[in-house]
Amino acid sequence: MAHLDPPVKATRLAPPMTWWTRLSIFAAGYLTDATRRADGTINRRLLAYLDPGVPPSAAPRNGVASRNLDIDPSLPLPLRARLFHPAPASSTQLPVVVFFHGGGFAYLSASSPAYDAACRRIARHCGAAVLSVDYRRAPEHCFLAAYDHCIPKNTPGVAPAYDDAFAALRFLDDPKKLPTARPLRSRCFLAGDSAGANIAHHVARRYALSASSFASVRVHGLVAIQPFFGGQERTPAELRLDGAPIVSVPRCDWMWRAFLPPGADRTHEAAHAASPAAAAGIDSEAFPPAVVVVGGGKEVQLLEYTDAIHAFYVFPEFAESKDLMLRIKDFVAAGSK
Repeated sequence: MAHLDPPVKATRLAPPMTWWTRLSIFAAGYLTDATRRADGTINRRLLAYLDPGVPPSAAPRNGVASRNLDIDPSLPLPLRARLFHPAPASSTQLPVVVFFHGGGFAYLSASSPAYDAACRRIARHCGAAVLSVDYRRAPEHCFLAAYDHCIPKNTPGVAPAYDDAFAALRFLDDPKKLPTARPLRSRCFLAGDSAGANIAHHVARRYALSASSFASVRVHGLVAIQPFFGGQERTPAELRLDGAPIVSVPRCDWMWRAFLPPGADRTHEAAHAASPAAAAGIDSEAFPPAVVVVGGGKEVQLLEYTDAIHAFYVFPEFAESKDLMLRIKDFVAAGSK
């Protein structure tokens, strides 16, 4: 395990925050609770009203411009992403960070205000292009098991979110598809937070198992911010989430039920990072070094912000948020040499 200087740590049990941040955290919880229906579905119309999203900006905002891209318009639900890149234009090549937003596999998007702002900060701090992927969300697009009625038996399970994320990586393999003011490097990084970090982990595994099939893209790092995993047995850390903002135990339980195949529990490979299926590919030389934690035997940088709340990095007022941006910058810079 690689050793780093201790990250910024809060000195209180709960980090101090402004009234606006407290209101934003409350709103994040309300967003999920108010839009869940009793039958297990989500009121997407209400959700679109509560989380309307922000448009891309060709004119740089805080030094970063953005545009929406069609990754695969041929799908019944077209796969799209938002590309962020620092301005002004120059001939310097940019590394690419493929980012997957959080939201328990079911909520939020690349255009959600918090993630639009977070990706701008990553692009600005890292001097990198950021491709934020709008993957399909549960429960409408849950993980389909091989024993589902609509999938032939003895075939692998199908995870729309994972498939979309991997398709974005394939998209990057053809640089001509990415019209930007600055050329992009083939050096690529996978990143995400919460459910997005879960997705980034599984995409890294898929890449490691098929790296030779990529013509130009090479994944040089994985940034997993507070990854959303969990075994069937409650851990003391999970039990301490009872009543926590954003990631309370009931909310997490609902999100796993919405995402996992019918009849599956959290021993499933999507949820349990230590299961044999979830670990496949980690031992490959193509599996990238990571920030946070993956399987044994790989270079890992563990950044622990002991007193930070879930999704703390989307709130720039926290010292931990700035600290994490600087560490991601160093990680991307080291992997881009």
